[in-house]
Amino acid sequence: MVRIANDAPAAQDPPEVPLSTGEPFIPFPEPLREGVIVARPNRFIMDVDFGEGPVVRCHCPAVSRIGGLDLAGRPCLVSDSHNPKRKMPLTVEAYSLAQPEDAVKPWIGINQNASNRYVEQFLREGALEAVTGPVSTVRREVPLGDSRLDFLVNDNLYLEVKTPLVQMQTEIPSYVPRLPEAPFNSTERSLRHLRELAASLETNERAVILYCLYYDNFGFRFYHGTTYDEVLATVDTCRAAGVELWQADFSVNPEGVALQACHPLEEW
Repeated sequence: MVRIANDAPAAQDPPEVPLSTGEPFIPFPEPLREGVIVARPNRFIMDVDFGEGPVVRCHCPAVSRIGGLDLAGRPCLVSDSHNPKRKMPLTVEAYSLAQPEDAVKPWIGINQNASNRYVEQFLREGALEAVTGPVSTVRREVPLGDSRLDFLVNDNLYLEVKTPLVQMQTEIPSYVPRLPEAPFNSTERSLRHLRELAASLETNERAVILYCLYYDNFGFRFYHGTTYDEVLATVDTCRAAGVELWQADFSVNPEGVALQACHPLEEW
């Protein structure tokens, strides 16, 4: 069992879970409920039609734009916290680019808030050893420079988790409308993390950014926004200093989340 130390407030450790079909797997507490997205009034809300009764207002856990797509009419998977104290106890965990009536729906996970939780449990189970090597200890929310990075593994590897959703790097069907293009320049936090990870290599052996994709994708490529040249220059400098960029591929279905593969990013 991996020992977990925590610089943030203590939290109950998640339970051990079995593997599913040979892949590391985290089950949801109960199967997710399927509905259809009616609208996204703002970044925190999605209105969902479950086919019975009125449209239900649900929490949207994606903290950014989702592929520049208009998701009205798209099937979705919704979890229920069963917490009456929450204003919106339901959360949209994933959506599909398929039609609601399609028998097979590939799902795209959008719960950026849960990504660290998934990565932590897979670290605990040794499922990310391709990235980390054997894991003995994990610390969460570790101070580094002016930031708090997501994980310190074995006291010598800083690991920062990113869950990009701004651009969907998969085939978009023609019937899915796109929203008007908007400049994207919210990269300062990512650049700061890159620089601090590079600086950490003066005293630590390794520094990793792990890009987590919760759908079948082409291979992560950074969004070509308005600050792309600055970002690319910073990435090149930090990679030369030894910062590693990795991609983790996950799949989401109504039963849970599976880790499918990890590989280093050769291009960016």
